[in-house]
Amino acid sequence: MKKVSTAIAKSSKKIAHQKLTVGLDLGDRNSWYCVLDEAGHIQVEQRVRTTAQALGEVFGAMPRSRIALEIGTHSPWISRLLSALGHEVIVANARKVRLIGESRKKDDRLDAQTLARLARIDPELLYPVKHRSAQAQADLMMIRARAGLVRARTGLVNTARGLAKSYGERLRACNVRNLNAEKAESLSPELQAALEPLLNAIESLSGRIVEYNERIEQLARERYPQTALLKQIKGVGTLIALTFLLTLEDPHRFGKSRDVGCYLGLQPGRRNSGQSESQMHISKEGDPYLRTLLVQGAQHILGPFGIDCDLRRWGLKLAERGGRNGKKRAIVATARKLAVLLHHLWVSGEVYDSMHNSRRTTVAAAA
Repeated sequence: MKKVSTAIAKSSKKIAHQKLTVGLDLGDRNSWYCVLDEAGHIQVEQRVRTTAQALGEVFGAMPRSRIALEIGTHSPWISRLLSALGHEVIVANARKVRLIGESRKKDDRLDAQTLARLARIDPELLYPVKHRSAQAQADLMMIRARAGLVRARTGLVNTARGLAKSYGERLRACNVRNLNAEKAESLSPELQAALEPLLNAIESLSGRIVEYNERIEQLARERYPQTALLKQIKGVGTLIALTFLLTLEDPHRFGKSRDVGCYLGLQPGRRNSGQSESQMHISKEGDPYLRTLLVQGAQHILGPFGIDCDLRRWGLKLAERGGRNGKKRAIVATARKLAVLLHHLWVSGEVYDSMHNSRRTTVAAAA
C-alpha cells in the first residue's frame, strides 16, 4: 500500500483557499479520506479514527468542502457531524455505484478516491441518500429494538416446538404471546426439564415486547399525533403508522404520493430492450422493515378479518385474475397502494372514506 504522506500541515496551507472535494470511506474503527483540489489532483490522503473527536479535528480545520461518504452504520451520525461543521455532505448509495460495490480492487484508499472523483464530477452519480434527523433515528430505534425481540422470540419458539416434535411430542397449541412453561405440563418429565428455561425466556421476552408496545403507543400519542390520520385505515395500527412516519420523516420530499411505492421497493423493476419488455420482481429497495409491515397490513386487509372497503375489493379482484401466484402478487400490490394511500392521508389530512370509489362507481352506473 502507498505510504501515507505526513506533510498534512503543508498541504492544508495550499488548499486553504481552494474548492475541495473529499471522499471519505468509513470503517468501524478507522476511516480513510482523500482530498482533491479544483483540478482533480490529490492533495491529502490520510487515515483517521472513526470517532467524533478525531473527525472533528480533521474536518473542522478544513475550509467548506464537498464530502462524499458511503451509506453504512456510521454514516447517519457522521453526516450530521460534518454538516454541523459547515460542509456539503453527500451520502452515497454504494449499491448503485458499481465502481465501488463491484470493484476488483477493493481498498479503503481507492474507495475514498473513487468517492471524491465521482462527487467532483457529478454528485448525482452517487445516488445520494438522505438520512433522517437524530430525533427521528432515536425514536425509530425503539421500534427496531422491539423488532429484534420479536425475531429472538420467534427463533426460541421454533426451537422449542422443534425439540418437542423430534422427541415425538408436541407443545400445547397456543398463541406465541401466551407460550410459557405451563404449556409444557402435558409433556414427559425429561422434556419439561429441558424446555423449562427456554419457555421461561420466551415468556420474559413477551413481557418486554408488551412494554415496548406501551412505550410506542405513548410516543405516538404524545409526539406524533399524525398517526391518527393513518390509523383511519383498518389494518393499520400504531406500529405501522409510526414506522411509516419516522422512516419517511418529511412527507414533502416526494412530489407525488405514487413515488412512495418506488422508494420502499414495492414497484416492479423495468428492463426494456427493443421490443422486449420482461416482467420483473419488485426492486426491494428502501427500508425492508417498513416494507414487511406494509405487506402484513395488506395481508390483514385481504384476509378473512379484513373489512369491506375499496382497497380490499381492488386487491381481491386483482388476485382473481393473477394466475397461480395471484394472491401473492395481489398482497404486494395492495401493500404498494397502501403506502401511497398513507402518504396521501398524511399530506392532505383528509378524513378517510373507505368506500369512496365504490359509491362513485355506483352513482355513475345509475346515471
